[in-house]
Amino acid sequence: MSIAPNGGSLEVRRKQLLFRCQRRGFKEVDLIFGTFAAREVDTLDEAGCDQLDALLEAPDQDVFAWLKGERPLPDQYDTPVFARLRALCSRKDPTWNV
Repeated sequence: MSIAPNGGSLEVRRKQLLFRCQRRGFKEVDLIFGTFAAREVDTLDEAGCDQLDALLEAPDQDVFAWLKGERPLPDQYDTPVFARLRALCSRKDPTWNV
């Protein structure tokens, strides 16, 4: 078991991220992040968790616009985790977790 920066385990951090992904407050973003977290959070290392955490701190409207390609993605969020989120959104016939 590895130790996360906040003193907890990486597994605990992943569970916290899963919870936060499902309850952002903007339904469309909740579905996107919640589906991503349910499928992918267990595969994230500490760097991936940091990238997801940073995206969770960004305003919902901005994240949604970046995912839809309506606004340019700031360099600080241009990460492998964002690329995986965008790939999730571009699937054909997507199914979203609730």
